[in-house]
Amino acid sequence: MDIMEILRTENLCKIYGTGENAVHAVDNVNLSVEKGEFVAIVGASGSGKSTLMHLIGGVDRPTSGKIFVDGQDIGAMNADKLAIFRRRQIGIVYQFYNLIPILTAEENIMLPCNLDGREADENRLNDILNSLNIADRRHNLPNELSGGQQQRVSIARALINNPALLLCDEPTGNLDSKATDDIMHILKLANQSYNQTIIMITHDLEIAKDADRIIRIQDGKIEEV
Repeated sequence: MDIMEILRTENLCKIYGTGENAVHAVDNVNLSVEKGEFVAIVGASGSGKSTLMHLIGGVDRPTSGKIFVDGQDIGAMNADKLAIFRRRQIGIVYQFYNLIPILTAEENIMLPCNLDGREADENRLNDILNSLNIADRRHNLPNELSGGQQQRVSIARALINNPALLLCDEPTGNLDSKATDDIMHILKLANQSYNQTIIMITHDLEIAKDADRIIRIQDGKIEEV
C-alpha cells in the first residue's frame, strides 16, 4: 500500500516581536504526517503548540517556511483561495465548541457546506450523526445539549466535508472524565472508520497516549516522544 503524506512543514517559523523582544513561538519546525495517522502534539502552556496548529490550519500565516496540506502549498494561496481550501480540506475542533447558539445541532453541522454553497451528502450526515450518537439531538439548540454533546456536534461539523486534516485544539479541555473518554473514543472511531487524519493538541499526556504518535513541543521546537 502506498503511503501518502497529507501534511508537511518545511523550516516553519512564527516570530512575534522584533530584536531582543522577539519570541520564536514556532522555531524551524519540520513535520510530516501521513494520511490516516492520529498524531498528538503535547506541550506546556506557551510552548507553541496552539500557534503551530493555527499555522497548519491556515488560521495564521508563518513568518517563514512552508506548509503543504494534501500537496497544496497553503502559504502561496491568497486570502480568498485559502478560505475556500480551509473550509473544504481542514476541519477544526476547539476546546469551547464554537457553535452558533441560534442554530440547531444539524444546522451547525451543515454550516461548512452551506457556506460553500452546496448540499451536504445526506448519507454522510446521517452516518456521522449515528456514529457520534447524536441523531436524536439533531434538532436541539446548543444550550439544550450537554458539553459532551456540543463537542460531538463540533466534531461532526469538522468531519462533514471529509477534510484532509482534522485539527483538535484541547478537544477535551472543557469536559469531565466521562465525556473526555467518550470524545477520545469518537476521535479514534473517526480515525479508524473514515481513515481520518487527526492532529490533536493537548497538555495531557494520558490523553495523548490514545494517538499513534506523540510529538512534544517546547519553546517552539519539536521532538518525537
